[in-house]
Amino acid sequence: MLGLLLLQVLASCLRLGHSEVVNSFDSCPQYFYAGTIPNDALNPKKPAWICQRFRNAYHYATLYDRDNRIPVYSAYKYQPVEGKRPRGWWFVEPQLTGKSNLKEMETESRLEKEYKISPDDIKRSQAVKDDYKGLKDLVHGHLNPSGHMDKDVSKMATFTLTNIVPQNSVLNDGQWRVYEDKTMIKLTKGCTTTYVITGAVPGDTYVSSGRVNKPSHIWSAACCLVGTEPTSAWGAIAENDKDEVETITLGELEKRLTNLYRETVTLFNNACPRE
Repeated sequence: MLGLLLLQVLASCLRLGHSEVVNSFDSCPQYFYAGTIPNDALNPKKPAWICQRFRNAYHYATLYDRDNRIPVYSAYKYQPVEGKRPRGWWFVEPQLTGKSNLKEMETESRLEKEYKISPDDIKRSQAVKDDYKGLKDLVHGHLNPSGHMDKDVSKMATFTLTNIVPQNSVLNDGQWRVYEDKTMIKLTKGCTTTYVITGAVPGDTYVSSGRVNKPSHIWSAACCLVGTEPTSAWGAIAENDKDEVETITLGELEKRLTNLYRETVTLFNNACPRE
């Protein structure tokens, strides 16, 4: 009996010393239409389901690939409000270190200095700032861009490396920005609420000495609601080495992703118009 009690105490101590299990979006289903996430076809071998938390609030949701050290997708509500673009820092996710029960994104320096988490533990399952230094023709590509958020704090929360992929610099500054800043405004006119899922397809090449995958494609899907009814939907996709973006139907985007992942992909559980 005493032995069993000691085992229970030990298990409790181990749980206190580690992060909560990141295995669902149960804390932030509001970023998916009807609370329904994309099907498992997009899931990587070592996924992390991150409810992106900053300053005691959730702002969007990200499925993260621990092996490739890039997000698979970020899901959010499109609520663009003009504001100053945050600069000067990048966050990482403490829950991916295996050494912290912190639930909010933090800077690497603070994790090292205040929480005594080693650089090796921080970078083991996620990208860090150094991974994006000196990259040729590639930049920090936001899946959830700060310009689509409605509050300064939410804009700041998009500057986490769990929301970033190595994106072709010409595409990022060119036609993808046109899609984010202009096309979305046109397509969402009249929408009461727009749910967005933006993702990256893992490619065959890596940067930062093989640590971080360079995606082959960047894509985005949107579902427009008028009142509570989904009335329209669309998709966009771009190869990550060309300054070209195709705006297509949601159904066509799912077909393209199905071909790329070689498994049937559904993004809104057939609840939004496909054509």
